[in-house]
Amino acid sequence: MTGSIRIEFAPDVADDVDRILSHLLEHEINDAAARVQDIVAAIDVLERNPLIGRPLENNLGELVIGRSARGYVVLYRYVEALATIFVLAIRGQKEAGYVRDII
Repeated sequence: MTGSIRIEFAPDVADDVDRILSHLLEHEINDAAARVQDIVAAIDVLERNPLIGRPLENNLGELVIGRSARGYVVLYRYVEALATIFVLAIRGQKEAGYVRDII
């Protein structure tokens, strides 16, 4: 893995972030913006460690961020030939699954 790895977000990830932020604000979480920034910072780790996530079927990976009420899971695909991480979805760890059928 030489050179830099890009991170691309699927368009629907914006909906995931909006859903997470709305949930945090609905429950009057004081540091809602900081939590979203923490998610983005954790995703940035994939630039240096694209294989750090839990491997799934169909060449997908899951990056677990935090835990419990502060926990999130990022679904992504690393395409080595393109040196690119494609972030496909984000959900809270307590959510049953990803909102969209990705796999």
